[in-house]
Amino acid sequence: MGEHLSDIDIAQSVKLKPISKIAAKIGIPKAELEFYGKYKAKVPISYYEKLKGNPTGKLILVTAITPTSLGEGKTTTAIGLAQALAKMKKKVMATLREPSLGPVFGIKGGATGGGYSQVLPMEDINLHFTGDIHAITTANNLLAAMIDNHIFQGNELKFKNVAWKRCMDMNDRALRRVQVALLPPGHERCDGFDISVASEVMAVFCLSNGLEELKRRLGSVIVGYSEAGAPIHARELKAEGSMAALLKDALNPNLVQTLEGVPAFVHGGPFANIAHGTNSIVATKMALRLADYVVTESGFGSDLGAEKYFDIVSRDSGFSPDAVVLVASVRALKLHGEAAKENLKGEDVAAMEKGFSNLLRHVENMRKFGIEPVVAINRFPTDSKAELRKLAELCEKNAVSFALSEIWARGGRGGIRLAEKVLSALEKGNKSRPIYALELPLAKKIETVVKEVYRGKGVIFTDAAKASLENAERLGYGKLPVCIAKTQYSFSDDPKLLNAPEGFTVTVREVRISAGAGFVVAIAGDIMTMPGLPKSPAAERIDVKDGKITGLF
Repeated sequence: MGEHLSDIDIAQSVKLKPISKIAAKIGIPKAELEFYGKYKAKVPISYYEKLKGNPTGKLILVTAITPTSLGEGKTTTAIGLAQALAKMKKKVMATLREPSLGPVFGIKGGATGGGYSQVLPMEDINLHFTGDIHAITTANNLLAAMIDNHIFQGNELKFKNVAWKRCMDMNDRALRRVQVALLPPGHERCDGFDISVASEVMAVFCLSNGLEELKRRLGSVIVGYSEAGAPIHARELKAEGSMAALLKDALNPNLVQTLEGVPAFVHGGPFANIAHGTNSIVATKMALRLADYVVTESGFGSDLGAEKYFDIVSRDSGFSPDAVVLVASVRALKLHGEAAKENLKGEDVAAMEKGFSNLLRHVENMRKFGIEPVVAINRFPTDSKAELRKLAELCEKNAVSFALSEIWARGGRGGIRLAEKVLSALEKGNKSRPIYALELPLAKKIETVVKEVYRGKGVIFTDAAKASLENAERLGYGKLPVCIAKTQYSFSDDPKLLNAPEGFTVTVREVRISAGAGFVVAIAGDIMTMPGLPKSPAAERIDVKDGKITGLF
């Protein structure tokens, strides 16, 4: 079903329901909606106060094994699972991240699911949507402009070093390093851009519980250091109020629908390889009061998105996952089992069996966090019966709960078995726990994640990273959680080290204090906070014909 159609063909063939009817399914009256056309609306965060008497629903976190560049269908699985639960007459919502224009026009494509498990309108969501990421970009760059203007106007705060970068929501390697020269002599500097979804403003936006907390966090952002070595905060520039004004409307969650009419909040969009990788706290909090079951997702593999959910998001939000779905695909396991990338469509049971070690490592890690996961085997048309049979055998041998998922081709109907397994997992009442205590020194927290989650033997800190860690501890930020930025393609910091490696070291080359977000960022290996476009970017294949967008996926 639908295998000959592209995602955009399927999306454009669906008759969308007015968003007011979608809202009514979860009890949101039309008067509470701020409409962005017929099929998109924002729900004011003030509406949450009216929901506090409602019971809290169950939270289901969808994560994945170590992904390949082809994508393993994590967002698609989250959407399909929500649709399957709806078909089982459950009151359910999905909460997802907003796509970044960087991947949309780069290599990964959009982030609205695929096949018959999509959120709609997919073209709007994948492009400008309701303008949230533009607002985040503008707020970030307003602060940057105020920093440089302050220095130009006399530098009353005695800036010696500026620690704040500009950002834009596009992959552009040329902006990694730029020269700032429009300042008095002696203040010229080499600066650069981050991609907007890796900015601290995005993290602050997603981790804030409301407008007042948003302002407090924005004011706490460290923008530079004085000649005396003291941190300078955004509040000392009186910037937090105007930044919050730009973000006021964006802070309201965006309500859309899945292809089968399930309500979904799509709000916030941090990457998980260089940020914390989950949608906004306010969207999930609201959803948990509106629905009995909420399906959310965290970026990339469980070593990144899920680890940060347990160690950062759950601590800030007050909620934690009640169940975890771990998405795997035969083709990814074959790649981890050393099958050639160009031969992934052919049957290779031996490579798939060898690559099972990667899946098992992720399962073991989820158990360390206190959750027994359900594995969703995301079926692709190229999977052979022998490969699927062997994968089922390996799961059973290792006491791994699993279900074959066909949500891409069949929508919610293709995820019923997965939904049944998830409901069974929820009955066990498992609760997640963090992997480290906040009282540990920052370096020890990083080492704990590397040893316990990645399974490396240790961490090498560059001299610059050591100095930054010591500075963070001295300034009183030692009790913050850590957000490790590393490649998504390996447990290690080397993207070529596949499967389930051990005995490696992770090199932390840079450490940044994200005081507003409430974590310390450790940048490992060659990871870039401003990505570049691939040799053949998706932008080359996107077009508009007869008023319809083509090539978007």
